[in-house]
Amino acid sequence: MRSSIATVSISGTLVEKLHAIAAAGFDGVEIFENDFLAFDGSPHEVGRMVRDAGLAITLFQPFRDFEGMPEPQRSRTFDRAERKFDVMQELGADLMLVCSNVSPLALGGIDRAAEDFHELGERAAKRGLRVGYEALAWGRHISDHRDAWEIVRRANHPNVGLILDSFHTLARRIDVNSIRAIPKDKIFIVQLADAPLINMDLLHWSRHYRNMPGQGDLPVQDFMRAVAATGYDGVLSLEIFNDQFRGGSPKAVAVDGKRSLVYLMDRVRREEPGTRIAVPSIPDRIRVEGVEFIEFTANEQEASDLSALFRTFGFRKAAQHKSKDVTLWRQGSINLLINTEREGFAHSAYLMHGTSVCDIGLRVEDAAATAQRARALGAEPFEQSVGPGELRIPAIRGVGGGVMHFIDGKSDLAHLWDIDFLPMDDQTGADAGLIRIDHVAQTMNYEEMLTWVLFYTAIFATHKTPMVDIVDPAGLVRSQVIENTEGSLRLTLNGAENRRTLAGHFIAESFGSAVQHLAFETQDIFATVAALRRNGFQALPVSPNYYDDIEARFGLAPELLDRMREMNILYDRDAEGEYFQIYSPNHGEGFFFEIVQRHRYGGYGAANAPVRIAAQKRAMQDKIALPI
Repeated sequence: MRSSIATVSISGTLVEKLHAIAAAGFDGVEIFENDFLAFDGSPHEVGRMVRDAGLAITLFQPFRDFEGMPEPQRSRTFDRAERKFDVMQELGADLMLVCSNVSPLALGGIDRAAEDFHELGERAAKRGLRVGYEALAWGRHISDHRDAWEIVRRANHPNVGLILDSFHTLARRIDVNSIRAIPKDKIFIVQLADAPLINMDLLHWSRHYRNMPGQGDLPVQDFMRAVAATGYDGVLSLEIFNDQFRGGSPKAVAVDGKRSLVYLMDRVRREEPGTRIAVPSIPDRIRVEGVEFIEFTANEQEASDLSALFRTFGFRKAAQHKSKDVTLWRQGSINLLINTEREGFAHSAYLMHGTSVCDIGLRVEDAAATAQRARALGAEPFEQSVGPGELRIPAIRGVGGGVMHFIDGKSDLAHLWDIDFLPMDDQTGADAGLIRIDHVAQTMNYEEMLTWVLFYTAIFATHKTPMVDIVDPAGLVRSQVIENTEGSLRLTLNGAENRRTLAGHFIAESFGSAVQHLAFETQDIFATVAALRRNGFQALPVSPNYYDDIEARFGLAPELLDRMREMNILYDRDAEGEYFQIYSPNHGEGFFFEIVQRHRYGGYGAANAPVRIAAQKRAMQDKIALPI
């Protein structure tokens, strides 16, 4: 697969962009004219910089308002084209993008446009150059790739071809199967972009909300399957206009871009027989069977406090690591680790973030295959020393700087707790009926969310749910869930837009994105809360006004409502079932626990989040200056 990305897709100077694009593993780059014009150097210098970075110039773009112009404008367009050809020859670029005319002067007409392109092809051929025609979704006369193809077909020139752009086709809901009949040699380059589904002006949507394939809601995979069916084996290029990307890290956005192309073409290769674009053979998306463990890093004093908290929740100390200061706490199928090592990754995480979750262990079908797929998608491998006879567990660095380990039942990894740990006979824990981890909630800056979504959906057999706005008194928090169909992996991603929200405060005080809360599942929340109370647990207090409201909304039985009110249990219902939830107070700078009971309910109690946030802020107001 020959991959490319337009310089307009990422932030920084032209030099910074080229370095980031090369480092991410792209083969080529589209030079967007504005980036070239802003660079204080000759076209020859730009071309040399590109080649020195190990890249090829796949496209020079855009050339606007060309076809179908009246005189004298028509003659001027050819003069402009000749000047662009001069620049291209100095750059070392052989393909120019011509986008469909949006000028009010444009006359229209398929044959008129075809004649213009035939002449342009003649001029390009004399210089050894090519031109590609793209139908803008908002073009004055041509806004459909089918019409653009007809113009190219009638132009009938070997140096004139079609440029397909997924956004322009999908935004107008054009049947992608019409692409399958286009001869592959007349498709000069394919540009790819995704976008969230938003009902707005096409131009504004395109210029501000595009994102990488897999990060949005458009059927880019269907588009690319149709392209692959033609036998096309040329360059796949990303052209992304996004306000967040323009202000983000060039390196991070470029890595996301490369990951998105590998992920996309891996899916296309599996679903479109005969795909000729060479794609690395990697394991399919990995099925996750559950969360195997959550590891906390802490110092000795904070570890003691954390241990006392775990006992309150009914966990017992089950084992001690053979060679490390790591303790295993267990209840049901939940495994929590406390790491107080004075060296290694966990200690570095503690120095950076304080007491926090530093590692998530996932139980997967094949641990080695998971690590292999993750590495192929740009994830950084993680490894540190292990003691004699201890397991070397496949792992990667996750987004946000944490670590993810992978456990399976195919090898010695299935016996991790017996091989690496020594059992302890702790009879002091009083089981509270917690059976498994229902979901893990991770908090990050909003502009990072697309990276997290792509990371999880590309590696694991998961899907994303629609984004939900969570109302904090100090602003919105955007929440999106990554989950699998079995419900064995549920990740809630919460993007904070400012540090005055509870989520934003947590990020600021934790110095970066991290797990902010864990939700444990029980089959009887009332029995669990009663057991927790006997252990000394105190729930987050809930406003009495909340219970008056849900009584009116749901018509709950008075006896049930009284029990919920007395125990600070919250409630929600969807078309399939119902959901009970209770929260712990905050620990540290905003970390908390949740206990849930599900009855065929598919959500996460988002309607209750504002009540929970207000209660948490009331509890914190004496400690920190947060608005309530």
